[in-house]
Amino acid sequence: MSTPITLITGSSLGNAEYVAESLEPFLANSGFNPEIKHGPELAEVPKVGFWLIICSTHGAGDVPDNLLPWINDIIDSSPELSQVKFGVIGLGSSDYDLFCGAIDTIIQELLRCGATKIGETLKIDALDDRLPEEIAQAWIEEWIDIAQSN
Repeated sequence: MSTPITLITGSSLGNAEYVAESLEPFLANSGFNPEIKHGPELAEVPKVGFWLIICSTHGAGDVPDNLLPWINDIIDSSPELSQVKFGVIGLGSSDYDLFCGAIDTIIQELLRCGATKIGETLKIDALDDRLPEEIAQAWIEEWIDIAQSN
């Protein structure tokens, strides 16, 4: 039986969605049952199991508009998330002072609500010559190993 995992994306230009869609087959081939949620409401996401949050940074370190309702609901309602284990991929540009600031905010709020972060945070720099999907695919294999041992 495969393990459910929810991929939660936040993006202004669609890059986080592309990354999530590129990771879906890697997760499926590794025993996970991935479901992608682009900019979901908190009520649409199970509060148990694995989450993989893939989020770009908008403006001055802000969460993109399509994920604002989700993170604001977490901030406002402080849901019990002790049954959630999560990984994170941030997309941003190191040209900005708050490089991947949105993902840092998300990590802080999820930890505050009792979720457990597994694996290292992947921060993908738009100044890197490689495609974000390629960088994420190289990272996901190690993350899968860590997730499966948790």
